[in-house]
Amino acid sequence: MEVTRQNFKDTLKTVCSAVEEADFLAIDGEFSGISDGPNVSALTNGLDTPEQRYAKLKKHSMDFLLFQFGLCTFKYDQEKSKYIIKPFNFYVFPKPFNRTSPDLKFICQSSSIDFLASQGFDFNKVFCNGIPYLNQDEEVQLREQSEERRNQQANGVGTPSFISPSSKGPAHVPEEHKDFINRVIGKVEALLTNSEKTLDLEPCTGFQRKLIYQTLNWKFSKGLHVETVETEKKERYIQVIKVDDEERKRREQQKREREQEELNDAVGFSRVIHAISKSGKLVVGHNMLLDVMHTIHQFYCPLPEDLQDFKEVTMCVFPRLLDTKLMASTQPFKEMITNTSLAELEKQVKEAPFKSPQVETAEGFHSYDTAQEQLHEAGYDAYITGLCFISMANYLGSFLTPPKAYISAHSKVVEPFFNKLFLMRIIDIPYLNLTGPDLQPKRDHVLFVTFPKEWKTSDLYQLFSAFGNIQVSWLDDTSAFVSLSQTDQVQIGDLIQAAMLVVFLRQERTRRGDREQDLGGLAEDRVSAAWPPSVVPLP
Repeated sequence: MEVTRQNFKDTLKTVCSAVEEADFLAIDGEFSGISDGPNVSALTNGLDTPEQRYAKLKKHSMDFLLFQFGLCTFKYDQEKSKYIIKPFNFYVFPKPFNRTSPDLKFICQSSSIDFLASQGFDFNKVFCNGIPYLNQDEEVQLREQSEERRNQQANGVGTPSFISPSSKGPAHVPEEHKDFINRVIGKVEALLTNSEKTLDLEPCTGFQRKLIYQTLNWKFSKGLHVETVETEKKERYIQVIKVDDEERKRREQQKREREQEELNDAVGFSRVIHAISKSGKLVVGHNMLLDVMHTIHQFYCPLPEDLQDFKEVTMCVFPRLLDTKLMASTQPFKEMITNTSLAELEKQVKEAPFKSPQVETAEGFHSYDTAQEQLHEAGYDAYITGLCFISMANYLGSFLTPPKAYISAHSKVVEPFFNKLFLMRIIDIPYLNLTGPDLQPKRDHVLFVTFPKEWKTSDLYQLFSAFGNIQVSWLDDTSAFVSLSQTDQVQIGDLIQAAMLVVFLRQERTRRGDREQDLGGLAEDRVSAAWPPSVVPLP
């Protein structure tokens, strides 16, 4: 089901009902970018700690926008022995509620936008019809402002929407506005004596509207309802209506209800996240760390600086998470699944020893066909993420005694995968543990290497060729981590320094074209001024 600003209010009840009755939920997000730098490895160094990876993603990725959110609910039907699914595809875009509400800036990464456009992504639906949202802090602030205005109006201090006898004296009107206010008073007096019921004043500035409210509040003790109206062109003017006490109270009540409805509309898509959070249901995603970070950042609260604080916030919002990429990368699936990208995983878990899950789309919902891939539509990706989870979970049932063909989302068999989020391209820490300490592998076989800017990966392999297999994790143009295959090889740092000197001198010799020059002479000539490389064990 496609959901935009036009049908969000009518659909929200259906969404909340689907969440509440589901056995588990699958989510996916599409973003305006992934990183803000040309060197993606700066975000995915193979020897990052979980703290470093979180800090990098928070710094470089949160200025992008999650503008399409996919949600697919899965409910198992015992009689049919199949899952009933309800997929939703939300278009999301921040729209300022009023002049005091946040007016967000965000970054678009050209490569991401170009890729989504090539997949047929409809950006008009995002920018023109995206569902607005507020995080919890913004919602509280707006509700407090609304309550404060109401209290001021009740005490005759603010700009009331009706005329009451509470004002203690005339408003101070600057000299340059006196003619304008006198003309308004004349029009209102005429309204009170003629048969007309409504008077629409001309559009004016906010300050002039404030003077009108204050003056009418003082001069006319009762019998009028005054409120600001906005035209389609965003012009604001004041409307004055003749009312009796009963009508005035009714209109004031309607205005309060309208304000609350507008505030609820401003909270917008965040209400879906609130419903998911309140349900406590298992939320399944694929490689979902960024999805979780963006969802919390945009719809719940700003991300905390500290990783442990992030874990605690995440567990408050999503008490149970499961990452299918981590699941597919872990035993017993690791040896059977050769490619853990979502599209390839969905294909592999259709084949033996796995079985495709039996699913049925609920009436009134769009039915997806995996034979006609709709990858990078968030609703479709959420759908196939759920299918992958079901296939892998059911496979685990084959290890039980007796074997079970169906494993529910509540089964203890899948609990070992709960609340662990896959960490991309980290050599020895496969996941972020949200409910406990992260893995702390020994890294005494890792060296920090600095070298000239001209060096390439092949130079590093040549440098360490005598020490077996190595793994290189670039940091920048002049440094990298090098992981040796044997821990005890780190103790030969002096020999490595000598090897680096040889490689450097060979490069200098080739560069100068002086193949007969003695290495020692070249060292005297150049090394003292141009020798930056160093090798040290990782602390």
